[in-house]
Formats: sequence, structure tokens, C-alpha cells
Amino acid sequence: MSEEPEKTSVRVEIAGEEHAIRASVDPEHTRRCAALVDDTVREIKEKSGVPQNHRAVILAALSVADRYFRAVAELQEVTRETAERATRLHGAIEGALEDSDSSGSVDEVGRA
Repeated sequence: MSEEPEKTSVRVEIAGEEHAIRASVDPEHTRRCAALVDDTVREIKEKSGVPQNHRAVILAALSVADRYFRAVAELQEVTRETAERATRLHGAIEGALEDSDSSGSVDEVGRA
């Protein structure tokens, strides 16, 4: 049976309102998340002129979700490209080792 991590309560301010957030992560992580949301709300209110906090918070949530999905897609693309490069590199190394073994000569990495 696994034990749940201990939850801690952290007080944060988002869009001028104080909130107590209980989470099982490092309190500093919770503060950074809240700061990102608060900064995004503030930015949206300044750029769009939306006066209502609840609308600005919804737009901020959509903005953060958009950034998240774009970051996930980018990470998936980098992971795919890295896997392809690793496969090509592995094939090239295997080919070089086979050539070296069949010719009996020493290759670039010093194998006989």
C-alpha cells in the first residue's frame, strides 16, 4: 500500500484575491504556479482591457493551457527527432564496426 505524500497549505494571491492552496508538492512550486497565473491574468487585463477578474482568469487559464500544449507538442517532436537520429547513428556505428571486422583493419575508434 502506497502512502500519499503529505499536503501542505500555501497562501497565494491571484488577481488580487488571496487563496489557500493545499498540495502535495513543494510549496515553492505552488508559489511559482500561482505567480505564473497571476502574471498572466495581469498581462491579459492590461492588453485586453478586460475589467472582470473572472473573465481575465478564464483567459489566463486558456493562455497557460495553450502554452502547455505547445510545449508538450514541441517536446514530442524533439523526442521523435532524437530517437530518429539515435537510430541512424546506431546504424552507422554498426555498419562501421561490421566493415572494420570484415576488413581486419583498425577503424577510427581504435578497434581491431
